[in-house]
Amino acid sequence: MTTCRTFLAATAMLAATASWAQSDTITSDKVITNAKMIGVGATNILDTYLSPEKYRGTELRYISHTTRDSESSCWSRQIVHQGDIAYTDNRSGNGTEIAGAYNFQYAWLYNWHFLDRSLNVKAGAAIDATIGFIYNTRNGNNPAQARAMLNITPTASADYRFNIAGRPFAARYELGVPLCGLMFSPNYGQSYYEIFSRGNYDHNVVPTTFVCSPSLRQMLSLDFSIGRTTLRVGYLCDIQQARVNNLKSHIYTHAFVIGFVKRFKLIKIHP
Repeated sequence: MTTCRTFLAATAMLAATASWAQSDTITSDKVITNAKMIGVGATNILDTYLSPEKYRGTELRYISHTTRDSESSCWSRQIVHQGDIAYTDNRSGNGTEIAGAYNFQYAWLYNWHFLDRSLNVKAGAAIDATIGFIYNTRNGNNPAQARAMLNITPTASADYRFNIAGRPFAARYELGVPLCGLMFSPNYGQSYYEIFSRGNYDHNVVPTTFVCSPSLRQMLSLDFSIGRTTLRVGYLCDIQQARVNNLKSHIYTHAFVIGFVKRFKLIKIHP
């Protein structure tokens, strides 16, 4: 009898605890969409500080793309991390450049919904920061160039959800065009020894606009499901170029991207 009473008491306590936990579990109205992608494609690099030659080769890129929407707000936040590494050769095949960069974007976007919410259009602006390097294996005195820039980048995207043969798909186009910012650059004929060892500043932090640094980043992608997994495939075009301090530079990348997409809501549990 004592054992039976103990079992009933324990069962009652578990039921009360479960009921209390349920009453303190709140499903948030925030919807998070995260895509992790790998991109592989062709790149074209020119930096006249290092060489007047254009270098062409292959780039490997990792992209983490997160959008935070709210069902009770027309505003979204977008956070993008990108890291890339490229290996390139010149026309003669007797010179190599290795380039790498990390890019971070944080955007605030306003939402419009059309076609019974099948079409979602977002537009806003992002803080866009990049840090990286270009290393030329042929150079002796100035073998490397540092890359650092900070931009205000107007950003827009359009998502269209549709069905084919009862299967859901989502087509997406995203565009970002830097408007203005700051960029690090040595001046023409200035060495890094002069900048960092001797402290000879010569207009090395340069204000930029879309006139002297016309650039854009765009991606067209398609989401589809296989079983319980959502895949994303697409095309990335990243055009970065500048003409400052009597130096010209560009990095043109065209890449195929593929990755996984997760979409979920947050659940808050109060202690």
